[in-house]
Amino acid sequence: MADQGREPPGLPLGRLGHYLTDHLPDVDPAAPWHPELLAGGRSNLTYRISQGARSWVLRRPPLGHVLPKAHDMAREYRVLRGLHQTAVPSARPYLFCADQSVIGAPFLVMEHVDGVVLSSTADCAGLSRERAAGITDVLVRTLATLHDADLSGTDLETFGQPVGYLSRQAALWTAQWTRTKVRDVPGFDRLALWLAARTGAFTDRPWALVHGDYRLDNLILAPDTPDVRAVVDWEMTTRGDPVCDVALLLVYWTEPGDTLRRHVPVALGVTDRPGFGDRAAVLRAYTAIRPVDGDHLDVCLALTCLKLAVIMESIYFRHLQGKHLGSDAAGMAGAATALVDVGLRVADGQGVAALGS
Repeated sequence: MADQGREPPGLPLGRLGHYLTDHLPDVDPAAPWHPELLAGGRSNLTYRISQGARSWVLRRPPLGHVLPKAHDMAREYRVLRGLHQTAVPSARPYLFCADQSVIGAPFLVMEHVDGVVLSSTADCAGLSRERAAGITDVLVRTLATLHDADLSGTDLETFGQPVGYLSRQAALWTAQWTRTKVRDVPGFDRLALWLAARTGAFTDRPWALVHGDYRLDNLILAPDTPDVRAVVDWEMTTRGDPVCDVALLLVYWTEPGDTLRRHVPVALGVTDRPGFGDRAAVLRAYTAIRPVDGDHLDVCLALTCLKLAVIMESIYFRHLQGKHLGSDAAGMAGAATALVDVGLRVADGQGVAALGS
């Protein structure tokens, strides 16, 4: 039975309820389903679905414009299955459905992990300096654990093609831009050409499992201890260059006084509080565990800026279509331009300091 009066966009509960009754263990076929949209559609749509005291999480692609190869539910399900055999904290996957007749798109269902997600300044308002510092420490250590994960004997042992990862990523996101751009952004082509000329120099660097979107608000934290209960949002995961995860974490990090970063309305101001530390401190913490070459990092920073420019433009595209479910999409209008500007400053030699410009 489905609670049809509360049916959210993208989740037809009638067909879904019947499917889950047939495929998910311990479901009560007579009990109503209570859905709640947890994520606003920047990435895959995420819902908490519950029956009484029992809860699961369902993930499906966003509504409207979707880039080719993006929002791959089968990929995310495979990653979660493989991670369940490693030390990386993640939610247990239960099922993947490729049949689009059920809810109109492929979807997966996984364990609901209870905990704290820090995605806004309000979420961090009560944090002590010590608590913030502990969170930063566990954030970095968890990323290193991910990059050191032993994939032997898992579904991820042969996942992806790590050799040539940076060159392929630069070519992929440059091509995606032509499919998603709403307007011309000055400097995008120059940044893409700079990357095309330099990514090939790093094809022989050690590979690892790469999350693809590793940042603070993609962690579920224990409420009272500095522990990560689960890393979420694995849709872009593959084996590749781990320095790209470090670069993305730094690009999303915020500090008081940032200017261009303020045009990207994702987790704004979350790490501004005392205790979190600045980008240089985060980088030092990671490189104390896994060394990173400066030229290598600069290429990954510039690539991350180009990639995020494309992703933010895609979100803005869905907003113009009226298909984005989040409240921040209108603010994405200046995101691509700001990110390209930051990427060019990295390319011009400013390095990590460019991220605070």
